[in-house]
Amino acid sequence: METRSHHLGLGFLLLLSLPAECLGAEGRLAHKLFRDLFVNYTSALRPVADTDQTLNVTLEVTLSQIIDMDERNQVLTLYLWIRQEWTDAYLHWDPKAYGDLDAIRIPSSLVWRPDIVLYNKADTQPPASASTNVVVRHDGAVRWDAPAIIRSSCRVDVSAFPFDAQRCGLTFGSWTHGGHQLDVRPRGASASLADFVENVEWRVLGMPARRRVLTYGCCSEPYPDVTFTLLLRRRAAAYVCNLLLPCVFISLLAPLAFHLPADSGEKVSLGVTVLLALTVFQLILAESMPPAESVPLIGKYYMATMTMVTFSTALTILIMNLHYCGPSAHPVPAWARVLLLGHLARGLCVRERGEPCGQSRPLESAPSLQPPAGLPEGPCHEPRCLCHQEALLHHVASIASTFHSHRAAQRCHEDWKRLARVMDRFFLGIFFCMALVMSLLVLVQAL
Repeated sequence: METRSHHLGLGFLLLLSLPAECLGAEGRLAHKLFRDLFVNYTSALRPVADTDQTLNVTLEVTLSQIIDMDERNQVLTLYLWIRQEWTDAYLHWDPKAYGDLDAIRIPSSLVWRPDIVLYNKADTQPPASASTNVVVRHDGAVRWDAPAIIRSSCRVDVSAFPFDAQRCGLTFGSWTHGGHQLDVRPRGASASLADFVENVEWRVLGMPARRRVLTYGCCSEPYPDVTFTLLLRRRAAAYVCNLLLPCVFISLLAPLAFHLPADSGEKVSLGVTVLLALTVFQLILAESMPPAESVPLIGKYYMATMTMVTFSTALTILIMNLHYCGPSAHPVPAWARVLLLGHLARGLCVRERGEPCGQSRPLESAPSLQPPAGLPEGPCHEPRCLCHQEALLHHVASIASTFHSHRAAQRCHEDWKRLARVMDRFFLGIFFCMALVMSLLVLVQAL
């Protein structure tokens, strides 16, 4: 910075040493004006006639571009155009005395400049003085326009990611002058967005300005500052297409494991495959999100979906155990037969083949062996009567008993299989409604 000022000073000394014949009429007048203004001028002191007088500085900011939003380090990089205006009591002249010359442009290093800096600066490099010119008018009004790339700290809240909105404040104020010496005020109610270059990830909602007067513990005098609050909202289309919609489709696919036939052997495999797919998307999401104390919205949705898939897989295993109950299993309890195989089966329209919806199968009782009708009671006098064939009757009764026992066991196994189908249909509706409600609650945030 000292080298740049030294070169500028040498340039103006060379300009002053040029003969007047080498300059035009307007150049001679500007040359004379410059010599008259800076003959006894110093840029080290505030340009006020009275040392007790407050120097007013007007600050105007134009947002040109959002260069980067580092969410992990919480640093915002912007390209701004900063305009500062003040009145210099020692830089005024009569335009008629200088050929109606009412303004000149000179290097900013030659005049006094306010020491207005960005308070929440996140850059470790010292601020470099801009090499732009200042415009000085005949009444002492000085206007300094300088471009600047600033890095400011910004607290990023990702609790609603990827539908989040951020508020980043840029606080400008004098570093050494108090409010009694230098007063800074914004020009207008907000920063200008006329030349803003649209960002692909963030949409700018506004940049209002607010003036504050604070008193710090180190000093007794007040210090005014101007805070420009940049209001940002994330463009969530890319995150919805790449991260959210695949998870929604997978979560709606998971309950269909209850609809697969138990004999297919793919019920548990489908649940495990869905769980692995969600784990992969969770890892991708963790890489794109900054670390934060609060869990983002999409992270909560992923965890809720993974929990739902885990429970559905566990329930699928239990229902398959009901389906494969062997002949040695106990009969279905009476309460389950009435509530589940009766009312719930009719409500869910779970029926046997050929059975109309809404009707349950009547309960059958095991037939009992009765002697044939018409046989005489008491001793029989016919030598060829079947009642005298005791061995044959014993074998027939044993075969009938075995047949009825096998039929009762088969009927018990069919009842457990039907109970498994009822439970599958019931949990299919429950988990599908849960997945649909969770997906709608997340997707409605994008509207």
